[in-house]
Amino acid sequence: MGHRLGRMLSSLVLGVAAAAPVQAHAPADTAMVPDPCAALAAETAGLASEAAEALRARRDWPNLCRYAAANAAVRARPDTILIGDSLTEGWTAGNPAFFSERVLNRGISGQTTPQILLRFYADVVALRPRTVHILAGSNDIAGNTGPTSEAAYRNNIQAMVDIARAHDIRVVIGALPPADRFWWAPALRPAAQIRQVNGWLREFAAANRIAFVDYHSAMTTPDGAMRPGLADDGVHPNPAGYAIMSALAVDALR
Repeated sequence: MGHRLGRMLSSLVLGVAAAAPVQAHAPADTAMVPDPCAALAAETAGLASEAAEALRARRDWPNLCRYAAANAAVRARPDTILIGDSLTEGWTAGNPAFFSERVLNRGISGQTTPQILLRFYADVVALRPRTVHILAGSNDIAGNTGPTSEAAYRNNIQAMVDIARAHDIRVVIGALPPADRFWWAPALRPAAQIRQVNGWLREFAAANRIAFVDYHSAMTTPDGAMRPGLADDGVHPNPAGYAIMSALAVDALR
């Protein structure tokens, strides 16, 4: 009798479960929406530029929306993607001939390596490039997203390399260009730290059989400043500076 009752109850429960409709959450019930970039655009519409940027920085700290539309429009597999901060972003204006539908720029001004790491999958891996060129770290030294450490910086670079290699993407690492001043952080004297970071990047690249491009040696003065004529603000290369970088990058990317 007990076994029969148990079977009857089980059948009843299964029948109720089968008859009950599956409740799916509507988009309004969760913060996971089909297009967060469209949602962000709607939130910032009509705001003053400073307020809109402040809201974007809170909602999209790594700036995943910056290249979302451009990434969706990519059809052919890129040969190379350059990812980094303003030194990479400004490359397109400094030497537009360097880029094409096969060589893409995914630099964002002001970013530090934790931000670049967070968008590495969306802006690099998802596009399946053959090679990624990583140039990042000046803004870590400048403290753009707060104080950090060399260990944290190294972890972020190594994580990007690990992700790329896990997806069979060849890696090229660029040395940080020289600078003895950051105009947006005038109290800092970054020349020695840049040399130290570049020394680690060179050793890391050699130990891991990664191509290393020494932009610093080609552009520096003896005291670690940018050579005259290669940057208008002492940090960001002008067309003459990007001409040097492009020639070095072409050799490495080959």
